[in-house]
Amino acid sequence: MLQNGDTAFVLISAALVLLMIPGLALFYGGMVRKKNVLGTIMQSFILISLVTFEWVYLGYSLSFGPDVKGLIGSLAWAGLSGVGAAPNPDYAGTIPHIAFAMFQCMFAAITPALITGAVAERLRFGPFLVFSLAWTILVYNPVCHWVWGNGGWLKELGVLDFAGGIVVHLTCGAAALAAVLATGPRKDHGRHQIVPHNLPMTLLGTGLLWFGWFGFNAGSALAADGVAAGAFAATHLGGMAGMATWCGIEWWHRGKPTTLGAASGAVAGLATITPGAGFVSPGWAVAIGMLAGLVCYGAVLCKARMRFDDSLDVVGIHGVGGVLGTLLVGIAASKLVNPAGADGWASGNAAQFGVQALAVVVVGLFAFVVSWLLLVAIRAAMGLRLAPQAETIGLDLSEHTEAAYGE
Repeated sequence: MLQNGDTAFVLISAALVLLMIPGLALFYGGMVRKKNVLGTIMQSFILISLVTFEWVYLGYSLSFGPDVKGLIGSLAWAGLSGVGAAPNPDYAGTIPHIAFAMFQCMFAAITPALITGAVAERLRFGPFLVFSLAWTILVYNPVCHWVWGNGGWLKELGVLDFAGGIVVHLTCGAAALAAVLATGPRKDHGRHQIVPHNLPMTLLGTGLLWFGWFGFNAGSALAADGVAAGAFAATHLGGMAGMATWCGIEWWHRGKPTTLGAASGAVAGLATITPGAGFVSPGWAVAIGMLAGLVCYGAVLCKARMRFDDSLDVVGIHGVGGVLGTLLVGIAASKLVNPAGADGWASGNAAQFGVQALAVVVVGLFAFVVSWLLLVAIRAAMGLRLAPQAETIGLDLSEHTEAAYGE
């Protein structure tokens, strides 16, 4: 039965998730050099349009449509055929089916946008569009069905992913790793320090991401209820603990805390709490956020030592955070928090940790391999990265013939 309160809550949550995309654009845009800021922002903004087209005519049906052998949805709902005002009890029995579809559309749109930070400042716009569209169809849609779709094989195994630790952060992290390896480093990488051009922009983007994340996580309860309230609290606690821990470690390690570190720690905590937001207690949410700050900081340090040019730390924050959070929910989950979930290892169900670990391995390998093959094929067909001269000029002028700032 439709509930007006639940419907309003999910619609607002969907709008908050959409707000995360311009938030991500500013977050990434501030961290690149000023000659690349518009090109970087454009790579997030354009996906609102590109992925929504895919989602309406193909993606929603492949992700959530009637199951085909646990692997993919059928095309029965292509073009949103049959997706209207009546609720679908398989997913959310108190809101219109179309509200659920559009809420999930925002998740689909932001996920490939997250990948772009790994290869910021060197990826051509045309190949980027081709990759993003193909990746959404071949990686995001199947994994979404496996984990969240009615009849999906990982869902049937009992995997827990409340709001996208596997579907969003793990898939984009694996794809980011493949993209860095296939694209290669920026031509200036390792020769001199590459510094953010506008950290206030990045902090503004962090704030918008954090604000939108309440819709991302609490909205995934799909009802204005106690589970949503718990997910809201866990989201904030995870984010604040990640930021505090990252800043503390950076202060100890480098001698001074930085605003970039605060932003990175907050996003690490938010990403890591995402799979367990509706399944863990507030105490566990703080612990998960603190572990995120510690582990993701270490992952970013490893990147620097390996001279691995993940420009904006997508692998170290989203990929590592997604893996960490997915495994930790297998320990910390409790049916006392969410009766529709499962108990984790700490509550006597060690098997749940095994299910979570299986999902990490299978989805991580699948996303990496398919992403790598797509990138190699696109590189052979049309090239991936800017020519050296265009990279010197920057994305803004070479790809879009405009500049962010006047002389």
